[in-house]
Amino acid sequence: MVYFISCKKESEFIPYEIKHDTSLYNFSYQGLTPPSIPIDNQLTNQGVKLGRMLFYDKQLSKDGTLSCSSCHKQETGFSDTNRFSIGILGLPGGRQAMATVNMLWNENQFFWDGRSNLLRDQSLMPIQDSLEMHETLPNVIAKLKSSYVYKNQFMRAFGSETINSVKVSLALEQFMNSIVSNNSKFDKEERGEYAYTASEQRGKNLFYTEYNAFFPNTSGADCAHCHSGANFENDNYMNNGLDSDANISDDGREDATGDPADKGKFKVTSLRNIELTPPYMHDGRFNTLEQVVNHYNGHLEFSTTIDPALEATRATGLFLTAQDKTDLVNFLKALTDTELATDERYSSPF
Repeated sequence: MVYFISCKKESEFIPYEIKHDTSLYNFSYQGLTPPSIPIDNQLTNQGVKLGRMLFYDKQLSKDGTLSCSSCHKQETGFSDTNRFSIGILGLPGGRQAMATVNMLWNENQFFWDGRSNLLRDQSLMPIQDSLEMHETLPNVIAKLKSSYVYKNQFMRAFGSETINSVKVSLALEQFMNSIVSNNSKFDKEERGEYAYTASEQRGKNLFYTEYNAFFPNTSGADCAHCHSGANFENDNYMNNGLDSDANISDDGREDATGDPADKGKFKVTSLRNIELTPPYMHDGRFNTLEQVVNHYNGHLEFSTTIDPALEATRATGLFLTAQDKTDLVNFLKALTDTELATDERYSSPF
């Protein structure tokens, strides 16, 4: 595609061409395992740029008041500190907005119940949800087609001015897959660039030490049972004892699978940047990390699908003292990547 720029005299034009740019996006994932980038949607500079534009564009909502970033704010770890995000009609969603960070290390579908198989599929659902952006894909495409800026960017990213929902989803997937968090105190300590405080180190020891009912004095918080590896999650769906069978109001994973054995199970999320992303749990019932720790320390509810490892601790709690809780929370805060919240690569391009 060729465009012309005027220069000096109106009769003089310099042609330039909007070209398809396939140069790969370069990002660091030091400290994390090598990611499995979708073979049919490699991250390119122009694809990530287009996805970033779409992520922050309020045109994707029916009335032009909400973008993806409205519920996934960079300053709060790409999550929403509202218990339930408010859509364009002023109605709340049904679950707490999940953080869109380190998506390349998410290997077990998307949403709390895993109802979306691929990130590209997930990206279009909030646009069409009546509780969220309440728009139709044909309307979104019509808006984008009216913009020469978008036509040019789709050309750069995909080699054609043609705009459709598939390309929108691929671009959004690229941008979200580009958001990497790997520069917390934990990461710096792993690289030898930071020394934990005594409280953080003790909290780390508690985090990784298993529960031991027979030796309470050496029993740990056993957090790594569910929040393991460099991304602090295990790619599972689990019932973590929030409610008894009679009080489970959200069926969780069962909604996606139809299997009663999945009732009350939800995705185990990463603990990275957990300090930035309150409130906690699928329904945002806990406002602080201290409340979360208290839940696991002695407030688990029995239900038939509760995780067996958690059920083993329910009768006694984790034996955590007040100091233990403080130290554990201090370690959890050491998982905060403060640079993520201001990194220009992930900020609004507008």
